[in-house]
Amino acid sequence: MSQSYETLLVERRERVAIVTINRPEKRNALNIQTRAEGAAALEELREDEGVRVVVFTGAGDKAFIAGADIAEFAERTAVTQRDVMTGRSLFTAIDTFPKPVIAMINGYCLGGGCELALACDLRIASERASFGQPEINLGIIPGGGGTQRLTHLVGEGKAMELILTGEIIDAQTAYSYGLVNTVVPAEELEAKTLEIANRIAEKSPVALRMAKEAVKTASRATLDEGLRREIDLFALCFSSADKDEGVQAFLEKRKPEFKGR
Repeated sequence: MSQSYETLLVERRERVAIVTINRPEKRNALNIQTRAEGAAALEELREDEGVRVVVFTGAGDKAFIAGADIAEFAERTAVTQRDVMTGRSLFTAIDTFPKPVIAMINGYCLGGGCELALACDLRIASERASFGQPEINLGIIPGGGGTQRLTHLVGEGKAMELILTGEIIDAQTAYSYGLVNTVVPAEELEAKTLEIANRIAEKSPVALRMAKEAVKTASRATLDEGLRREIDLFALCFSSADKDEGVQAFLEKRKPEFKGR
């Protein structure tokens, strides 16, 4: 990486980039600087053709991201808070990132941390992880997409329960709700996450981009609109060299070598 960050670590593992929120003394709470640096790192990774999958995690073994940095809330008015929320958003940057993004959840995943995980495409959790949207306990509501993305993911009933009670749930309960894809022992978390990331990184970057857009359309459009978009994206795949390579490799009974073109 050409850029260095004060609150993040960015590491390349072949075709996978690991972005670590590095504020363990604050349980990796998201402050303004962390959000800005996260968005900047994604811009850089977007342009890096060698990176095919991005993994987000938190430093240490206690927290993925324990929430927003509440100290920043104390002096804010409604106007200043809205300005902060409508500026460059890390959650939106993750949600709209063209490459697959995986949350590797190693501990507390609360408030803004849960919202960051919800913005990712897949969520792999340690059995020690815990989840929740406890904003209601501060007299506020989730403001980084929690009321929307959580509802799309787990349904209105479970989302309403979590948001209205502020309850914190364990990893197995989160799995039963559909909030996470997989739960593994803490010592296996990194290996399992990288196994999944590397399996995805072997696929065509063009097809991954199209597939991600098509699936996201499903929760944001009517069925008819989604089906039309799927056809458009499917057809677009036929303009890629990766499609030609994939079909040829299948016919020749060999492993394809996708170039992302």
